[in-house]
Amino acid sequence: MPKPIKRGELIRRLRRFGWDGPFHKGKHPFMLKGSTRLPIPNPHRGDVDWSLTSRILKEAGITSEEWESS
Repeated sequence: MPKPIKRGELIRRLRRFGWDGPFHKGKHPFMLKGSTRLPIPNPHRGDVDWSLTSRILKEAGITSEEWESS
């Protein structure tokens, strides 16, 4: 089971996959890729748990193998 990831690292790695942001409009920050909007965790919490990262990756269309190799 992968370890939790810091929010900043999550954002850096999503940018490598072509996501822009984060943008802050409304309750939750989000990242954009084309017209797809991907909500990301708020910055005031600790590390992002792997279960939440897994859900974010699924919504972003990134496999865990692609994620681990990035």
